Amino acid sequence: MEDAAPPRTPEREAFYEELAPRHMAPLWEVLRALITREPAGPCVPVIWHYDEVRPYLMRSGALITAKEAERRVLILENPALAGKAAATHTLYAGLQLILPGEVAPAHRHSQSALRFVLEGEGAYTAVDGERTYMSPGDFIITPSWTWHDHGNDSDRPMVWLDGLDIPLVSFFDASFMEPGNAETQLVTRPDGDALARYGSGLLPVDWKPAGKTSPVFSYPYARTREALEQMKRRQDWDACHGLKLRYIDPSTGESAMPTMSTFMQLLPHGFAGASYRSTDGAVYVCVEGRGETRIGDQSLAWGPRDVFVVPSWAKHSHRAAAESVLFSFSDRTVQEKLGLWREERAA
Repeated sequence: MEDAAPPRTPEREAFYEELAPRHMAPLWEVLRALITREPAGPCVPVIWHYDEVRPYLMRSGALITAKEAERRVLILENPALAGKAAATHTLYAGLQLILPGEVAPAHRHSQSALRFVLEGEGAYTAVDGERTYMSPGDFIITPSWTWHDHGNDSDRPMVWLDGLDIPLVSFFDASFMEPGNAETQLVTRPDGDALARYGSGLLPVDWKPAGKTSPVFSYPYARTREALEQMKRRQDWDACHGLKLRYIDPSTGESAMPTMSTFMQLLPHGFAGASYRSTDGAVYVCVEGRGETRIGDQSLAWGPRDVFVVPSWAKHSHRAAAESVLFSFSDRTVQEKLGLWREERAA
């Protein structure tokens, strides 16, 4: 297939003009833009340094209450997708603030959501009758169409990264939302019930899945960090990723969420990763350490709580100036199920 469209002639121009009022168009004029040789999305690398964005987040807390806003969030928007509330083509990201004594009221929606805790301790997320109290580094799931609310009983602000599949659900025109009839939902299960019941290598004998999301909705950072430490002892480093783990549904081994894959990786001090790219654009958060990610001819220097985007099919490599931990999420699980996901490592 040639890269250029066929040349235009007066006869062809006249034909195209006749097609337009009939809501038709010639494929050969746009074929090369529709079916590209490689991914050619508009997303660009971008980083939000937490120390720079935090003052704006705190100012939002003085301007509007969590109840009035329903969700007091500052959207992290890719510069190439201005006005679309998207970090990548398929992923939404935002920073949510809950101040002491506040409640973000209960609602539910068809979009799946994740929370990755950045700052504070002691606030909670409640999902379908169970509360989980949050600490930095915790990964928490709000499955599609589950009631959820957030509250802060501590004496400090609580901030977390929201990740949702809003652009993906919007593409399918499948968005539904329902407000709750109370600010907080009735707690019907003790704290930690889901993790104890489903996250210990055991399942209730007659348990059957209720949906496509992991029955464990809170993955504490302490357990994740311990797993990375155990793996580190083997010194079995991947040339591109260091040590990279994926969060799973323990009942199936599949991705913990049906539309978003989630990962945690450890980079040793001095790590200089080999070049890598894949078709899933990803949102990263630095949990510990400091370093940089080189994306094409750009270099994004990151430290704790900084958030950055690696676009689809962008060659990139991670470098760690100190032992570092990175959390990330992408649409890899959807691409894999559709047979679309592809990766390329440096030769």
